Amino acid sequence: MAERPDKAEFLRTIGYGENSIKFLKKNENPAYPRNYELWYTYSAGYNRELNQAINAALDRHGVIDAATLDRFYDEFVSPLNLSDRLGDVGDKMALEIAELLKRIEDSSGTVGEYGRELTEASNTLSKTSTVEQAKIVVKRVLSATQSMEERNNDLERQLRESRQQITDLQDNLEAVRTETITDVLTGLANRRHFDQSLERLMSSERQENSELCLIMCDIDHFKRFNDTYGHQTGDQVLKLVGATLKQSVKGRDIAARYGGEEFGIILPQTNYDSACVVAEQIRTAIMKKELVKRSTGETLGRITMSFGIAVMNDTDTPDCIIARADAALYKSKRDGRNRVTGEDALSKTERPAQVA
Repeated sequence: MAERPDKAEFLRTIGYGENSIKFLKKNENPAYPRNYELWYTYSAGYNRELNQAINAALDRHGVIDAATLDRFYDEFVSPLNLSDRLGDVGDKMALEIAELLKRIEDSSGTVGEYGRELTEASNTLSKTSTVEQAKIVVKRVLSATQSMEERNNDLERQLRESRQQITDLQDNLEAVRTETITDVLTGLANRRHFDQSLERLMSSERQENSELCLIMCDIDHFKRFNDTYGHQTGDQVLKLVGATLKQSVKGRDIAARYGGEEFGIILPQTNYDSACVVAEQIRTAIMKKELVKRSTGETLGRITMSFGIAVMNDTDTPDCIIARADAALYKSKRDGRNRVTGEDALSKTERPAQVA
């Protein structure tokens, strides 16, 4: 007896699902829907770029940690989901516009008919010799006018509905656009938006002969915190940091989740001293927040962050300024954490090779 097509599909997809669970267990990744989706996509093998990235990471490190998993999801899986949704919204918009054009075209035909009715009535009246004949013509004109009014009212109603539909679709497009540039967990800009914004702002600030500073910051002992209290509490920490950074940036400043527990803050039209003030304000605000485990009410203490600051120079590329800010950040780590370090504090051996 031949196997039913749906049974074959069932067995195939169940196999992908079982493999996904195995990968989650092997790499000790939290079984969040997005992590499962990533490993399912990897198991199915239809996203070649994702599979190449995961295979390369496994060859280098043997496992895929949570930070790398987040980065791979944002880079390889999330854009496909958003692309599908964008295509769906675009198709709906095209259908609505086509329907709107058809209604307008139909309305044009109706106006033409009404015009012909009036012309014919005018010609008839000019030849009418009795009151009864004139009454018949007037009755025809009144009927045509009433019909035209009803059709106009119907068209106005349809146009109002179309306008609302298009407004709703516009809102959906804006929601999709926002998702493409936002980190889901923290609500900050994501890595892709950070990279694009840094390149754009460096170029515009150079043209305006203005200063730009970059702050890179990292949660101290985050892995130890995660291992002790679990990934859900770790996510709570990341959300807390995200909320604090959001409150601390203004205007054209951009705060982003760079990857894992590391964050980046782009400060256009900002000099070094002002960037130090911003970093110190954030460091102090984070340190003052007491963390409470939601499930038990247990006080988990306080978290701290380390900061590094770099100032854009005339020959900088985005990679260069990031490397210097990162080097300053890791000097903060080496010097005891929970502090702000500028690139001017780096020794020659501590400065990145490309800008030495």
